[in-house]
Amino acid sequence: MKITKDKEIALVKEILKKLGASEEDCELVAEATIDADLKGFTSHGLGRFPQYLISIDAGTINLKDNITIEKETPAIALINGNSGFGQAVSYKAMQIAIKKAKEVGIGCVGVHNSNHFGVTGFYSDLALRENLIGIVIANTDPAIAPLGASEPLLGTNPVAIGIPSESYITVDMATSATARGKIIESKRKGLELPDGWALDKDGNPTNDAEAALEGSILPFGGFKGYALAIMIEILTGPLVQAGYGKGVTGTASPTKDCTKGDLYLVIDPSKFGDFGDFVANTEDFISEIRATGETVAIPGDLEVKRIADAEKNGIEIDEKLYKQLKEICDDLDIDLDSYLN
Repeated sequence: MKITKDKEIALVKEILKKLGASEEDCELVAEATIDADLKGFTSHGLGRFPQYLISIDAGTINLKDNITIEKETPAIALINGNSGFGQAVSYKAMQIAIKKAKEVGIGCVGVHNSNHFGVTGFYSDLALRENLIGIVIANTDPAIAPLGASEPLLGTNPVAIGIPSESYITVDMATSATARGKIIESKRKGLELPDGWALDKDGNPTNDAEAALEGSILPFGGFKGYALAIMIEILTGPLVQAGYGKGVTGTASPTKDCTKGDLYLVIDPSKFGDFGDFVANTEDFISEIRATGETVAIPGDLEVKRIADAEKNGIEIDEKLYKQLKEICDDLDIDLDSYLN
């Protein structure tokens, strides 16, 4: 069965509204959820949505959320998310970073006491719409074991970078071989994991999703991904007064308070020179890359194709996700089937 873009947005908003979320939060969570599904990151879209409802029930998401700016300079801000929806807190943080970048050339906003926010690239895209460069990083519950060890200590620690241009130039990736959400999704669907993704609790390679969730996920690229995960852990933990290492909870454990951190960096390229020249030179470089071969792609190409396909054909909902959503909707007196194709 499938759901269209508009119906998914409407479904998420109706569920959250019935649970008491504000109109603004309903809108932001819905937009972030559909963004993930349209781009093909279904592990962070509607498939991840039931986790937020568990958090609401557990009280780890505050429905009466509002951010507090704890420290601020013309270029920097530190925000306490007050346990609000990660999507709402992150949107507000990115808007502050955008405003600062337009004023002084760069905006850097750190966040603590927030929640899982969906896909990282949703927020770097907000900068692109303003002709700005967006960089977003975050840490998560421990999932990667230090090289040579078997116990998880580092998060999957995603990074997203978006470059404003005529082309859609963006990268959104975990520093692990795969996002934890994809392993959770594989478990739900009963799928085996590819080789090289994960280890079991004893440090042995595994293709079993449940064993991987009890064990650890491998960093991408060996030491390089591991080193990058460490750096992001520091920049989104100690730097922004958030949790780090074993002290991070809430992104994969929805009944626990979320202690992860985020960092939002926005750069105004027009402060370096003419913005038109920046775009022209960027597109010239992209053209050089594409000229090297018919099958050559740039970061962002795959998402563009996936978005077009999803908008045309709808978004697939597997049987187990349907059952999860049906239980949620039945409890709220919502007719789920009326939203599905």
